[in-house]
Amino acid sequence: MNRAEKIFEKTAKEHRTDAVLLSGDDVRFYATGFYATDGYVIIEKDRCLLYVDDRYLEAARAALGGGSGIEVVRLEPFKKILKPYKKVAVPLERISYREYVDLSEEGKEIVDCSSALEQAMAVKDPDELAKIEKAGRITDDAYMKLLPRIKEGMSENDCAAEVEYLMRLGGASGPSFDTIVCFGEGSSVPHHETSQRRLRFGDVVLIDFGCKWGGYCSDCTRTFLYGDDGQHAIFKSLYERVLEAHNLVKEKVVEGMSGKAADAVARNFLHKYSLDQLFTHSLGHGIGVNIHEMPTLSPRGKMTLSNGMVFSDEPGVYLEGEFGIRIEDSVVMEEGRLRSLSATDKNLLIL
Repeated sequence: MNRAEKIFEKTAKEHRTDAVLLSGDDVRFYATGFYATDGYVIIEKDRCLLYVDDRYLEAARAALGGGSGIEVVRLEPFKKILKPYKKVAVPLERISYREYVDLSEEGKEIVDCSSALEQAMAVKDPDELAKIEKAGRITDDAYMKLLPRIKEGMSENDCAAEVEYLMRLGGASGPSFDTIVCFGEGSSVPHHETSQRRLRFGDVVLIDFGCKWGGYCSDCTRTFLYGDDGQHAIFKSLYERVLEAHNLVKEKVVEGMSGKAADAVARNFLHKYSLDQLFTHSLGHGIGVNIHEMPTLSPRGKMTLSNGMVFSDEPGVYLEGEFGIRIEDSVVMEEGRLRSLSATDKNLLIL
């Protein structure tokens, strides 16, 4: 079963519909494996049509010819594309207001297939997993090559540029999100904006980075010290607690748990040390075509974790104005248990 068929099957379980309409760049790529900045995908019970304009027509036909099961069609006006259908399933969170109005004005019965699409995208097939693993290997290699390049006086922006350059040298098409590099006190902000702040001896360094390969993402965070000035006893103690929480997730989270229950594994452990109030974000998020997908591993995470899901394991603690610690691997659920997609060491590193 290809991905388009998977989307239609999951939608059909909830709605009797003539077709599924996809218009967002990410979901069009997910369904077809071809990326274009414009166009539509129509999925019927027995076929999938990709509508693209002349900028992409030749490339799409070359990429998807020869048994892909996807028919490439020259882009036509939206209303003409919709004409054969009476009842159309769309992920309402992912279409424009203009598209919604056009559907309504044409008298189409509209049903929301957001849930079915999220469920389909959450479970990766072997090809998707292979691409995510490749992106992870590129990320690991870039990190190891970055470490000897980190020098006192370089800026956070310099460091971000270095790791993105190294990921591209490794074959990545680009970063999977804006690289976050934090020196010193900047690490206390989970989504710190990478700046011109320069590295000093004794600084905590936090790097949150990842790349895309074959259209799929990796995600990794490492926290370490640039030199030891003898003033990091609290940091070192908290680092060990965060690492214990990170590893406990890999040990205790299993198939069939909810995202909420998985988050609680780390959060309850940190609570024993009165650190849970310093864990200010969710434990994890799904990873695939997008850097944030389902499932959500948070106190509100309802989706059940199952084999084939890829998500992050990233507990953290943050002391405002002082420092933060986050340790993150991408992991995959296989045979009911978690396997890490990162091979780099997570024990405390002092450069």
